[in-house]
Amino acid sequence: MATAQTASLTPESGRDLLADRFRELIATVRKNRPSDDTEIIRKAWDYCLEHHNGQLRASGEPYVLHPLEVAQVLAEMKLDSTAIAAGLLHDAVEDTPVTTEDISARFGEQVAHLVEGVTKIDKIQFANREDRQAENVRKMLLAMVSDVRVVIIKLADRLHNMRTLEHLAPHRQQAIARETLDIYAPLAHRLGMGKVRGELEDLAFRYVDPFTYEQVSSAVESRRSEGEEFLANVEATLADRLNEEGITARVEWRIKRLYSVSQKLREADTNIDQVYDLLAIRVITGSVAHCYAVFGIIHGLWRPVPGRIKDFIAMPRPNLYQSLHTTVIGERGHQFEVQIRTEEMHRIAEEGIAAHWKYKAGGSPISARDEQRLAWVRQLVEWQREMTDPNEFLSTLKIDLYPEEVYTFTPKGKVVVLPKDATPIDFAYSIHTEVGNTCVSAKVNGRIAPLRSKLRNGDIVEVVTQNGHTPSRDWLTFVKSSRARNKIKHWLNEHQRERAIDIGRKLLEREARKYKVSLNKFMDADYARVAADYGVATPIDLLATIGFGKYSARQVLNKLSPGVISLPVPGELESGVETKPTVSEAVTRVHLATKTDSLQVEGQNDLLIYRARCCNPIRGEEIIGYVTRGKGVAVHARSCPNVQNLLYESDRRINVEWARLAPSEPAGGQKNGAHAPRPVTYPVKLTILCDDRPGMLKELTAIISDDGTNIRGVDSKSDDHGGAVVEFIVEAEDVRHLTKLVTNLRRVAGVRDVQRAQKL
Repeated sequence: MATAQTASLTPESGRDLLADRFRELIATVRKNRPSDDTEIIRKAWDYCLEHHNGQLRASGEPYVLHPLEVAQVLAEMKLDSTAIAAGLLHDAVEDTPVTTEDISARFGEQVAHLVEGVTKIDKIQFANREDRQAENVRKMLLAMVSDVRVVIIKLADRLHNMRTLEHLAPHRQQAIARETLDIYAPLAHRLGMGKVRGELEDLAFRYVDPFTYEQVSSAVESRRSEGEEFLANVEATLADRLNEEGITARVEWRIKRLYSVSQKLREADTNIDQVYDLLAIRVITGSVAHCYAVFGIIHGLWRPVPGRIKDFIAMPRPNLYQSLHTTVIGERGHQFEVQIRTEEMHRIAEEGIAAHWKYKAGGSPISARDEQRLAWVRQLVEWQREMTDPNEFLSTLKIDLYPEEVYTFTPKGKVVVLPKDATPIDFAYSIHTEVGNTCVSAKVNGRIAPLRSKLRNGDIVEVVTQNGHTPSRDWLTFVKSSRARNKIKHWLNEHQRERAIDIGRKLLEREARKYKVSLNKFMDADYARVAADYGVATPIDLLATIGFGKYSARQVLNKLSPGVISLPVPGELESGVETKPTVSEAVTRVHLATKTDSLQVEGQNDLLIYRARCCNPIRGEEIIGYVTRGKGVAVHARSCPNVQNLLYESDRRINVEWARLAPSEPAGGQKNGAHAPRPVTYPVKLTILCDDRPGMLKELTAIISDDGTNIRGVDSKSDDHGGAVVEFIVEAEDVRHLTKLVTNLRRVAGVRDVQRAQKL
């Protein structure tokens, strides 16, 4: 959806612009699909003009320019007239009084289905942004299973919105760009749409991390002239040699995309001069045989880099991408990557599933290859039915959308493709759920290997099972595949829930005996009423929440029989076990209840709340609470890796939020007068990767001190690349304060990166 405003009739210049762009759209359709009937596109355009009349985008342009540009993207992808018509109408249901039924009556069920699949769920009230985001993505994936054009239209919609993102407010830019990097770019990658994925990533990168974007952009541009000259010489040398060998091929070259460069720098903890595939050559030939012939010619011209040869022709990636990859060393030690593929492989690599999605008048069955490409979507939709929690769904989706693959084998030679760093447990679950559940050990290449060991390309894996063996909770700390994670969570949920229900029932009975309350006098309706008060579906769910420690048996009993007992007093935790708080605990509770780092728990007033040490969340970060029996609520940052391992017990999660600041308690380092109380701060460790030069430590310290930030500790050492690593422990007031500080540190000459450490 594009932001719309109400406006007067589109001026004449705007009408001329729209008319020109529509003629361009029709010309593109006729060029790419000459046999398609364009009448449905013309009707959809007239309908679009009628119902979006008077609306403007945030840029001030006519609103209808957005669906027109989306349709143009689809036409350039060579999609059919039905999909292009749906692209023109994709915002009609969301932003005008038009209904899906109106679309169906006017344009047919196919167009209506596509529009409905793309339309966001905006008429339902959700508790938070994650719930809404998850439901929108679920809805799109469900529609995509029956017609992949739904997601192609959505990607075209997102692509044009990203191209015009500068017209929105900064907070909207950040949110949309982050969602693009988390969901839509990986989705394009999973569907093999490399061209769309690359543009989405670079556009989003500019807004998600503008300072790093500028750093990387500047570094790449400073090397562009030399790189282009080098690649032009390589192209000429290779073209001459191919001509001598009688091989017809196109030779192209490129400089790596900015987002990809930034990812390489982050993963390898290195500088741009050590990014081996910053420069790349692509050779496109007429046959697979020629691909391998070119491969040999290239290794004859330049020396290959060991470990950088990959054959994705013989073993395609899960998204059906095929190419030969190698990295070689040219003149003056320049490393560059070479990709070799056929024309068909190139089209699939650039356009992915859009390259093959051909619909005839009545629709036609998709090919076996496209069915294979969509198999993961069907599997994901199957798994998501077991996931009631939106955060769990989104985290699983992110894992499954962007896997880096490792190719392993069964003892009989069957290829099993798994995510990078997958373990024998992942391998076992890829074979069958029961094989995973009963896995006790594994042999890798004929030798016994730990279940948490990381598999490598070419490993032959044999799984050893034992009847009666069950999954371990610890497996969640090291499995990598979404299939394994979901199967383990499902098993744990079922068995942990049964145990929690039993414990909850016993705790409630014990509390009832203590206060001489007969539970027999309560009817099913009484339990249902209390369950509804606590936001759970059934009385059984209520018992489970008691067993998990989310609510105390005393609280529930008091709801069942008001006035019989009093609410818990300080010193009594959610488990119902009475404890004497220490002085520090008592102070902490008062402090959390009244001062600026207050954390509020939904529906609770007697829980000890503490920030988890594994992620050390600070004010302004999105947070999630997790009930720990006898300890209270541990508050984690939503981005904390450990949160993923807590998701399987959703009954123990609880909504928490930062309490609002009092007027005298400014955030983000904004002082409110000379006598304003000093805001509460949080210790944060910053790791700075920089050049090892005189005066560097002094400059960094000055930046922090000049910002009014207190330094608790500092440590520095040389690294293995001729640089230095400096660690500061600083007192940050909130996320805005920390972001400002990090930005200032990154501006220091010689600073390569500034990272926040999760643990102190």
